[in-house]
Amino acid sequence: MMTDEKEIRQTLAQALVERAKEDSRIVVLDADLMSCHATKCFKEAFPNRFFNVGIAEQNMIGIAAGMAEMGKIPFAYSFAPFATRRCYDQIFISVAYAKLNVKIIGSEPGVAAEVNGGTHMPFEDMAIMRAVPQMVCFEPTDATMMQKALPAIIDHPSAVYVRMFRKKAAKIYDDTLKFELGKAITLKDDGKDVTLIASGIMVERALEAAQILAEQGVGARVVNMHTWKPIDVDAIKESAIKTGAIVTCENHNVYGGLGSAVSEVVVRECPVPMQMVGIQDEFGQVGKNAYLSEVYHITTNDIVASALKAISLKK
Repeated sequence: MMTDEKEIRQTLAQALVERAKEDSRIVVLDADLMSCHATKCFKEAFPNRFFNVGIAEQNMIGIAAGMAEMGKIPFAYSFAPFATRRCYDQIFISVAYAKLNVKIIGSEPGVAAEVNGGTHMPFEDMAIMRAVPQMVCFEPTDATMMQKALPAIIDHPSAVYVRMFRKKAAKIYDDTLKFELGKAITLKDDGKDVTLIASGIMVERALEAAQILAEQGVGARVVNMHTWKPIDVDAIKESAIKTGAIVTCENHNVYGGLGSAVSEVVVRECPVPMQMVGIQDEFGQVGKNAYLSEVYHITTNDIVASALKAISLKK
């Protein structure tokens, strides 16, 4: 599979610059991570609308909330554990409870944190953000999706959390992509035996797993569930009815993550056998993506094995 020419962080930052030329409400706050987030281009274009708050995420969210109260649309950046876990109370009370329009960008999700290690490796960020009332939780798959999603994120009238892989991702989409927050995208619709519901870096692995399963005579449907909240109930129900088995694939703890979100729909609407490929209640550690994916059992082969198990559980 091809790799994107541009990093997701570059795509987001440059798209913000272009949109900010037309919308003076857009401001950017960064927790002293401009190089990590490629936000220098925004600072250069709009020096009076860029704010480096230092390594002080709780304060950053408070400032962003104040700006939103005054009619601005703040984009507040940090590494995902610090953009969520470190300042959770400020997000819950100052942003969500106050019904303010703040966009929170948490970068380097899950094993993507690599050598930054366990303290910087968020396996729980989407779980805690899903628990915030009315919070939209979104994970882009590649640079094209990030660019297509930005107008919807800006136009959404309340808080949004973006779980952003910073670097070059596998290229899944082209400019024909039609994007809508909260609406899953079916990438492979001919499988009748099992549905693979994936997000972020796991989408590429789900597509690879579907190919391996096809070679074994197993038909796998592949669905990209980029928005974890509000989750696409209809897409999950359709998948359950068409294939009778579901495997969720996430670079995140299965407790409170994508697997939990999908299962909440399945048990209510259309009970079918399910398996969850994801982090099994563990902390992060130092390592490269490939090594950590093996350690935490979130590889393509793990998806294949889980799909076969889910199919075996059908009555």
